[in-house]
Amino acid sequence: MEQKIRRDRNMGDNLRSLRNDSGLSQEKLCAELQRRGCDIGRTTYAKYEAGELNIRASVLIELRKIYNCSYDAFFEGLDNAEE
Repeated sequence: MEQKIRRDRNMGDNLRSLRNDSGLSQEKLCAELQRRGCDIGRTTYAKYEAGELNIRASVLIELRKIYNCSYDAFFEGLDNAEE
């Protein structure tokens, strides 16, 4: 169970880095996601970045388009053992 939580946190770190690199606040990103048909509020998105909630595939698809990145960017470092 602990390994799963660690991986979720890493994905959250990747989500935060991508958003920060794009110069977007959580509010602006959520507004853009909503414009694209993803009903995501800032509180929910904050939980994605904190690793408290698993992100839906439909949200990842839209984030990839917004950030113009590969899916690999979301999963970077998740398969590395940190023990």
